[in-house]
Amino acid sequence: FIHENRLQDRVVFLEDYDMHVAEQLVQGVDVWINMPRLPYEACGTSGMKVLVNGGLNVSTLDGWWAEAFTPEVGWKIGNNTTSCNDPEQDRRDAMDLYNILENEIIPAFYTRDQQNISPDWTNIMRNSMSILTPQYSANRSVIEYTQKYYLPAQQEYEKRRADSNSGQTLFKAKRTLESAWSEIAFGKCDVIQSESKIEFTAILIHEISICDLICVEIFADGAGSQSNDRFTMKLQSNNGKEHLYFISISDQRPYSDYTIRVLPQYGVHVPLEDSRILWQR
Repeated sequence: FIHENRLQDRVVFLEDYDMHVAEQLVQGVDVWINMPRLPYEACGTSGMKVLVNGGLNVSTLDGWWAEAFTPEVGWKIGNNTTSCNDPEQDRRDAMDLYNILENEIIPAFYTRDQQNISPDWTNIMRNSMSILTPQYSANRSVIEYTQKYYLPAQQEYEKRRADSNSGQTLFKAKRTLESAWSEIAFGKCDVIQSESKIEFTAILIHEISICDLICVEIFADGAGSQSNDRFTMKLQSNNGKEHLYFISISDQRPYSDYTIRVLPQYGVHVPLEDSRILWQR
């Protein structure tokens, strides 16, 4: 391809790319360009590797970059939409990349002050390193898995081992929930927003026998450096199979960020031991 299209002076093809080659690349690169076709990028860990070395990312909104991108830490190619025509999508992405290079990346890199420093570039670089590096690192991942999953799982194991009836109790609860889960349905759900708080009310239709086996909560996905938010709704009253749940929270996020969901809650880990989650549609 390189020889046929006379690109020898513009393109270098690296054979047998591996972690050792990547180690050399991420140490010296200023801009890491990644252009997978949406939605086929599995993750994009190469872009994470450049963070600690001060490299900046420009990529289509796929893989990790769909989650990590904000204008303060790098650049995005396209608008997270896909075309049924691959050549057309490639053309759009290419034009967007050329536009970003010409009007944003190159000016930011080559506009220097009297000390031959690029203020805009170094600001983005510092933002990328301070915001993304702690979040997208193996250290953070291992610590989080240990604190959120491994240690609680060990504690739960010791608790169950000490109770000879725990297995039978969990089995009965699971069977009870299994028999009633398919009948759980959302009724009327309302949101009232005031100056400082948001009130959610939801009517759920389910058997009264599973009130103690489920958790009804509102959930908001994390965006950028923002973490997930989840709050448990309280059962206020019931009328036969209709159960009224309520919660009041501060208005730190728009109410549209939240979705009501139902999860199992009978001493098991979700979704490891029981993967059922019912979302409001």
